[in-house]
Amino acid sequence: MNVNTGDTAWILISTALVMLMTPGLALFYGGMVRRKNLISTIMMSFVMLALIGVLWVIYGYSLSFGPDWGGVIGKLSWFGLRGVGEAPSETYATTVPHLAFAMFQGMFAIITVALFTGAVVERIKFSALIFFSVLWFTLVYCPVAHWVWAQNGWLYRIGALDFAGGTVVHINAGAAALALAWLLGPRRGYLEKEPMEANSIPLVMIGASLLWFGWFGFNAGSALTSGGLAASAFVTTNTAAAAAGLTWMILGWIHRRPSLQGIATGAVVGLVAITPAAGFVSPIMALPIGIIAAILSYYAMLFRASKMGIDESLDVWACHGIGGTWGALATGIFAQLAVNAAGADGLISGNAMQLVRQLLAVAVVWVFSFGMTWILGKLVDRLIGLRVSPVEETVGLDISQHGEKAYGGLR
Repeated sequence: MNVNTGDTAWILISTALVMLMTPGLALFYGGMVRRKNLISTIMMSFVMLALIGVLWVIYGYSLSFGPDWGGVIGKLSWFGLRGVGEAPSETYATTVPHLAFAMFQGMFAIITVALFTGAVVERIKFSALIFFSVLWFTLVYCPVAHWVWAQNGWLYRIGALDFAGGTVVHINAGAAALALAWLLGPRRGYLEKEPMEANSIPLVMIGASLLWFGWFGFNAGSALTSGGLAASAFVTTNTAAAAAGLTWMILGWIHRRPSLQGIATGAVVGLVAITPAAGFVSPIMALPIGIIAAILSYYAMLFRASKMGIDESLDVWACHGIGGTWGALATGIFAQLAVNAAGADGLISGNAMQLVRQLLAVAVVWVFSFGMTWILGKLVDRLIGLRVSPVEETVGLDISQHGEKAYGGLR
């Protein structure tokens, strides 16, 4: 096996694009919280570049993609990236250096852990978040990534499709977000309808734009080559985001007014939904995937706020959990072998079993991620406490947790 320089260049560029998504997420989340919690919220995402970046090299890649025990979890054969070198892997991305593939996958792990922080902003202890994130990455992310993407992973072997992370990234993070928000309870003043206005909508838009830009690496990079499949995934990615953004704007207009935060959120939901399907469906099918994702997530958000009584602060569950679920199921509906010979035909092409496989993968990841998150959250709460004190929450996490203010000068 020889290294293809074009493929290698594309994977390295895509890795950098996916890395940029985590700071983009930090700005997207940061703009939506109150001014006194802006630094804290940005820090929650940004620190994952360092924390998970280190853990991935030490043992995360080996647990996620290494030789395994029964398709459940990788062994530590590649501990410290031992044996992962400049030559291509015999199994994964066989035209690029194994190190390039490992680093590309590491960026997915980083942003997945950062995603669920949107559910716990403005009230979680920073120390508790770090402790919990180490446990969750090790005991939830790595096993799920192995099941779905490793050559011998049991969900991979049964034929469940996930091109770039619908189950591994978005359902995983969405289920964790819901469990953590339930454990932590609502922010002070939330049940009393205290105003919790976003501090900077332009920051939200900048963050969403960086996410959209980086998502081309997320999805098109997952083709692992610089050929036609990458181009197809690139087009489906942009199309779904555009369709969902427009749909969200129209829904906002129907209910009140079209908002910048709304169209930005809608675009992100479209990106979430197309992620598992990007390299398996034709570009035109990205339109219904994006439109339906926006409708489902929009009303899930309203339902969560009005009926569930859970303060899931930035709606990770509605956007990533629900959007990712629809995307995974849509893959089972719209996938075509004509688009990707390594995939499968879906329901509309006469293969109803593919939708059954997708349903199984969705259900397994939802149950596992939610249940393990609940257990790990309870453990961390018992050992060091999850939540800041009422005084610290009132003052704001920027000052109480980090000793910094987002903006200098007078309040």
